[in-house]
Amino acid sequence: MVSKDQRRRQLAREKFERQQERRSVAQRKAKRRNVIVASAVAVALAAGVAAYASAGLTGGDEAASDQAAAPPAPKNPCGTPAKGAPSKKTWKKEPAMSVDTSASYAAKLSTTCGTIELKLDPGKAPHTVNSFAFLAAQGYFDHSKCHRLVDAGIHVLQCGDPTATGSGTPGYRLPDENLKDPRLKGGVYPAGTVAMANSYDGKDEKTRNSGGSQFFLVFQDSQLPPNYTPFGTITGGMDVLRKIADAGATSPDPQTGNTAPHANVVIDKAAVTKS
Repeated sequence: MVSKDQRRRQLAREKFERQQERRSVAQRKAKRRNVIVASAVAVALAAGVAAYASAGLTGGDEAASDQAAAPPAPKNPCGTPAKGAPSKKTWKKEPAMSVDTSASYAAKLSTTCGTIELKLDPGKAPHTVNSFAFLAAQGYFDHSKCHRLVDAGIHVLQCGDPTATGSGTPGYRLPDENLKDPRLKGGVYPAGTVAMANSYDGKDEKTRNSGGSQFFLVFQDSQLPPNYTPFGTITGGMDVLRKIADAGATSPDPQTGNTAPHANVVIDKAAVTKS
């Protein structure tokens, strides 16, 4: 015979599993409709994402029981951010070209979760690398939180927005570059790719050439249309990205559609060097 206490725990567990399944479905739907884009698309999808997210919060007594059965928040595997505030700088136009397209450039992201190292490709994406180096030199990325993590279907961490909302911009837009890179075979951005987010909606050509400061780090092969400028590769810190991914992500935010990492990922310092 099953005791009343055992039956109660079983029901609570089943309700929690249903809640988790609803959240998983919401994340998959949100991902399909809001993949690696910045403010314009995220805002446009906010209403739909809110509907998905709120579905798991209604239902009277069942919702209350689910909440009671919910586990504690995942442990943050990262350290304490360095003292300082995110940048509020903006510029009216893209910085003047100063990058040497024949040289090698490396970027170092010192984060609360560990160091991530990048090799940048100015020969294939000069405008993007030039802007990235400029913003790093201006301290634009310093003290900014990586605001978006997706690890289902696609596997990316998105950073570069000092507002941590997905709507931050340096004030200017960058042209799309390197979209025919041979590494993007079969509509796959391979693990180790560094690429720019943008607000292209997949339909209106006027929404192209809309990159800014937000970029994403691919830590596992990800099926994506070739609409996002690849401008470098990850040369160190894949273990850091995996640690962040293993901590999981939140349910989609009703306002932004973002699934934020549970890990507190903050870029304490970003630096670009030429060699």
